[in-house]
Amino acid sequence: MPPSFYRIAFLQACFLALTSASPAPRPNAVGPRDPLITPSLVEYSPSPTRQEKRGVVSDLTSELDSAWGKATSGVAGFFQGWPTGDAVASSLGLRSSDLAALPTNVLNIDPYANWTSSGWNVRFHGNVYKQPNTSTADLNKLANKFLIGTDITSLPPDQQDQARNVTAEIFVVQQGGVNVSTIHLEPAASQGSSGQPGGGGAVTATGGTQDVTLPYATTREGDFDVFLPIKSNGLTAGNATQSIQRLNTHVEGATLGNATAYLVPETGFTIVSDIDDILRVTKIYDPAQGILNSFAKPYTPWENMPSIYANWSASIPNMHFHYLTTTPEQATRNYMQYIYSTYPGGSFDTRPLNFSDVAATLSIRKFLLVKIFQTFPRRKFILVADTSNSDVMRDYPQMAIDYPNQVQCIFLRNTTATDPSDHFPYDTAGFKNLNQQMYMFFLHPNDLTNLDIQNGQCYNHSIPQNLTFGYQGLPFGVNTGSGGNSSGSGGKTGTAPASGARVGMVVLAALAAAVCVFL
Repeated sequence: MPPSFYRIAFLQACFLALTSASPAPRPNAVGPRDPLITPSLVEYSPSPTRQEKRGVVSDLTSELDSAWGKATSGVAGFFQGWPTGDAVASSLGLRSSDLAALPTNVLNIDPYANWTSSGWNVRFHGNVYKQPNTSTADLNKLANKFLIGTDITSLPPDQQDQARNVTAEIFVVQQGGVNVSTIHLEPAASQGSSGQPGGGGAVTATGGTQDVTLPYATTREGDFDVFLPIKSNGLTAGNATQSIQRLNTHVEGATLGNATAYLVPETGFTIVSDIDDILRVTKIYDPAQGILNSFAKPYTPWENMPSIYANWSASIPNMHFHYLTTTPEQATRNYMQYIYSTYPGGSFDTRPLNFSDVAATLSIRKFLLVKIFQTFPRRKFILVADTSNSDVMRDYPQMAIDYPNQVQCIFLRNTTATDPSDHFPYDTAGFKNLNQQMYMFFLHPNDLTNLDIQNGQCYNHSIPQNLTFGYQGLPFGVNTGSGGNSSGSGGKTGTAPASGARVGMVVLAALAAAVCVFL
């Protein structure tokens, strides 16, 4: 077994000692919303639930679950601590006069829209910022702070350019307290074979040309996020069509600011798809490789996943594609450009800047899921992600419990079974009471073929599951949980008993934590 495996096991236990000292701050609200327009939206900052003390062993077990969740969350600890606003200006030595002379840019994230009694309701969201004129030498120094074990000058020229571009996107100065004055909307062309690869099922809108003004100023971090009703101006009503209509949107007065709004009917299927290690090769569980893949290397599709999505787009009528990543906003433009050159077009969600700490990041995916589920209460959802994110492993099966009539399928790539560099365990306990027909842990994109998704047949019986509904792939080959599913995993799963292994892991964690405290 490689030394890195034991190092990861020890670091995970250390993580418990270092992260359990104090709770993380609650995220700030992105901005006010009109409750009459969007009555179903949830509060941005839910209060934490307090639990009764249960004794030393049970408390340690609970803390181990929490710490392990954070440690195995992939993105949660991967892109933390990016500088924003004044910190960027200070690090680059920018004066207020320098900033004032820079043009205003807008990250206009592709929105979805739902049909309400007031008509089409578009969720405009994004970020307002200014891009400093940072020199190549400074960008090289800044990029080297992110790259692990790699100097930017050792990379090929094209990878150096990409690393500098991504770094420049991180070191922007967000503009808080400003108004996104006017957004222009007009019909966008359909997404047939001549549109984005894989189609997307959308048709050319019959109208919708207009200008709208957002009612609120940006947050301190430069974010804006608001549902806003628009005029019909010839658009087809959402309860009178099964087709998705597209509108080009552009923020007037901004150097950048183009996006496409997806007007989604009341019924149909929506796929909510993760991106890293599902739609592209990232290896987010291997920090050095993950950062290199995100900063410098060209985005590469994972196996033949583009053909799977193209087939879904063609075979499931008017499917709405929604891409949800917890990567911070600054990297969103690269992600959107990659998706639209490789996969069917669709709306986007990413992590706002006020969700900047680990605890907040672990809650943002659930918040965004609840938002889209409640925005489209009559649509069916197909959730696609991988096992390297603990929030996915917790929240996806819970969504099937909380919204039993809306979750159609859950597809999770088992990265530990197909990538030897992924040593992090994952918890399958949430799937214990779900019908096997609605979920599948898969190994390769082809495992997703020949499924009758429209009729709820989401499990390929040729892919064994063998789950024990607990932590899979713990150090020393330990799996926890019981009640194994004999019919079905793709990967490093087993049928180890729960009790002794779990107590042993708690003791190991406690001992390692004590060592960490005194290091």
